[in-house]
Amino acid sequence: MGHPKFARSKTDRPTHPWKEARIEEEHKLKEQFGLKKVGGMKEIWREKSALRRHRNQAMKLIGRVDSTEGHYAREKQDLLVSLNNKGLLQEDSSLDDVLSITVEQMLSRRLQSVVYFKGLAPSMRSARSLIVHGHISIGDQRMTVPGYKILRSEEEELGYSPGSPYIDPQHAFRKEMEERRMPGSSTDSDQVDDDAEFVEQIKADAEAAPTVEDTIPKEGD
Repeated sequence: MGHPKFARSKTDRPTHPWKEARIEEEHKLKEQFGLKKVGGMKEIWREKSALRRHRNQAMKLIGRVDSTEGHYAREKQDLLVSLNNKGLLQEDSSLDDVLSITVEQMLSRRLQSVVYFKGLAPSMRSARSLIVHGHISIGDQRMTVPGYKILRSEEEELGYSPGSPYIDPQHAFRKEMEERRMPGSSTDSDQVDDDAEFVEQIKADAEAAPTVEDTIPKEGD
């Protein structure tokens, strides 16, 4: 059980630390989703652990012959509704569909990924920098956690923070980003340089400008 003051980690580490195939796969995922250069593997393990819990719960319900009524029917419905709200399943999905969810789908529901997919950042790594430096918000709530699992209902409220200079469509960052995201605007060999350039620009803007918190009006002002 463990001591109640020290919660047990929900992230499972790999059973064997030196399997080449797994390491290569995780390095590709780390680059694809712009995860931390140091510690990015833990973010992948966290999503794999969460996916494993979803699958275990689905397999437990599939193995129940009486899962169409009573407690197990409610548990089944709650699981499907929860995964639908998280953007991992469609409304008409079944328990079998839970078993087909991949780790790529789990990683694509992170705030960092959704920011990039919605066109608020030119790359995954720059999306992470935008979030960490307080330029992204959901509604009125400024978000600073790239790994936050965004819900379907929150996607429409996702955008630049009210105090961020990037909220201006005429900002040089926004214009250059739109140009570089256009098909054929840059080659694959230029992508790494572009990512680094945008990340450095975001950091420089954050140092030169007041913090986003300072620009948000407070009660009584």
